[in-house]
Amino acid sequence: MIKEVIVVEGRDDAIAVKRALNAEVITTHGFGLTEETLKRIELAQQRKGVIIFTDPDHAGEKIRKRISSRVKGCKHAFLPREEATKKGDIGIENASPESILAALEKVRTECNISGKIFTNLDLIQNDLVGSEDASARRDRLGKELGIGYANAKQFLNRLNHYGISRIEFEEALKKI
Repeated sequence: MIKEVIVVEGRDDAIAVKRALNAEVITTHGFGLTEETLKRIELAQQRKGVIIFTDPDHAGEKIRKRISSRVKGCKHAFLPREEATKKGDIGIENASPESILAALEKVRTECNISGKIFTNLDLIQNDLVGSEDASARRDRLGKELGIGYANAKQFLNRLNHYGISRIEFEEALKKI
């Protein structure tokens, strides 16, 4: 059972989440994220905690960053792009209840760790950058770790900021 408030982009995303589980949901209305909504998210974070669950696209990532830069200590859930895509449209609203639950089971908390566990060398040595299938490998590894798809720079950032251990990284690599 999830006690946190789940933050999504739109009304249809909220409906999809509520089909999957009984949870409180706040909608950002996409880029229409207002000061009032940010204050509601801050209050929800103080009272129950917040899980940011935005669409796996550029707009969703920008909204996620805007919220997490303002509201500290948020948890993050990432839905794989192919599970959120229907007829070319990408969004949480297109995902099955099972996919939504699976993404929420792999929730990650952003943490400010001094010193970086992972470097560009880790990405290079594991063919996550600079190889022909680097993008596909990051996509599969992101699914396995529950941090979603990202370009190389953002993927490295997520590895270092979502509490991924070296052992967890290596175990996930074996599975892809």
